[in-house]
Amino acid sequence: MDHMWARHFSVCSGLLLPLVLFGLAPLAPAQQVPEVAASHERTLLTQSFANEKLWLWQKRLNLQDWNISLEMTRSADLKPRTLGNIHWDLDKKTALIHVLDPADYHMAFRDMLNDMEFTVVHELIHLELSPVLSPLSRSDANRRDEEHAVNQMADALLKLDRDR
Repeated sequence: MDHMWARHFSVCSGLLLPLVLFGLAPLAPAQQVPEVAASHERTLLTQSFANEKLWLWQKRLNLQDWNISLEMTRSADLKPRTLGNIHWDLDKKTALIHVLDPADYHMAFRDMLNDMEFTVVHELIHLELSPVLSPLSRSDANRRDEEHAVNQMADALLKLDRDR
């Protein structure tokens, strides 16, 4: 029940936030609205979107028995040329997904949201594969192969979902 309330609150706050921001915009001159506040609001909005997608794909991939959280992360805190990562504990069934913070994206808003959803699905597929891949010895070559396979699966799932 708490999850349902949190999900409902997340959706409501995600819907109300733009209305409040756009509704109040005419009341204040543009120079009085700090750039930092706009950046923070954008992060909150995208965090809500990403959490909603996490809930949806966690359910679709049958990972509801996992306690998975999501955190927006600046590019400096990620490996070079990555848009996110995941850290998990198989025994505790907990995981943390890091998704690139919107402040570090340089693309249209809709494209950024699609990319964030791709990152969430990508990282959840890694989690789904973790019991099989964790005991294997890891090398740069098989990590590249794993990334390629996970990208292909995430892309296929999202194409199926978006073509509905």
